[in-house]
Amino acid sequence: MFRLVSCFIITVLLAASALEAASARGGSVAPAGNRPEVCQTAVLRNGFTLQYARREVDGAATRLWVCADAGAGYVEIPSEQIERFEQGPSTVPPALAGAPETTSGGMLAPDPIKKLITSAAARHEVDPDFVASVIKAESGFNPKAVSSKGARGLMQLMPQTAASLGVGNALNPAANVEGGTKYLRQLLDQYDGDAVKALAAYNAGPQRVEHYGGIPPYQETRAYVARVIDDYNRKKLEQEADSHAPSR
Repeated sequence: MFRLVSCFIITVLLAASALEAASARGGSVAPAGNRPEVCQTAVLRNGFTLQYARREVDGAATRLWVCADAGAGYVEIPSEQIERFEQGPSTVPPALAGAPETTSGGMLAPDPIKKLITSAAARHEVDPDFVASVIKAESGFNPKAVSSKGARGLMQLMPQTAASLGVGNALNPAANVEGGTKYLRQLLDQYDGDAVKALAAYNAGPQRVEHYGGIPPYQETRAYVARVIDDYNRKKLEQEADSHAPSR
C-alpha cells in the first residue's frame, strides 16, 4: 500500500489553487465558464513544456493558466523564456471542470524503465505513476540526461544529493531511480504527504521551501510543480475513466 496518503489524488487535484496563491500578489484568475476548455502547450527554451488553458501577456511576462478550467491558478513566466506555443490535442468537458485535461494518449514510460520505477516505488511505498511523472518532467526518460547545473540521469540527481542517497553512478538507470524515489519518499514524509511541497523541494531544495513556507517564488519551480501535477492527474483521470468503461 502506498504511503502517499489516501487523499493524495484530491490534494493534487486541488494543488492548482495553491499554485495560484503562490503566484504574484494581486493576480487574477481565469474566468469560469461552461464551454469546454481547450488545452495547449507552451514549449520553454530550457526544453520544458507546460499545459495551459489560457495565456495573457503582462508587460515582459506571460501568464499561463494551468489546464483546469474554472480558476485553476496561473504560472507567470518571462516571455523571452518561451520558445513557442502548440495547440493541444484535446479538450476538457464541463463535467471535469477543476481538473487537468485528459488525453487519449497519456504518458507511457519505456518498458525497461517502467520496471525500474515499479520496483523502486514498491520498495519505498510511492505511487509509481507519481515517480514516472517526476521522471518525465526531469529527463523525459533519458537515462543519459545531464543538465547545465550538473544534475544527472533519469531523476536528475545532483552529485551531492546522489552521494547522500548512496548513489555512486547517477547515470546508472537502476541506481538513479532507486535514489530518486527514495528521496521523494523522504520529502513526502518531511512534508506530511504534501505533494506540492515535496515537488517544490525536489526542484528547488528543502531549505528554500522552508524559507518561503511553501513553493518558492521561482518561475521554474512553479512551472515544474504544475507540470508534474498535470501529468500525474491526467494519468489518474485516464485510469478512472478506463475503470468505468463498459467491457466489450
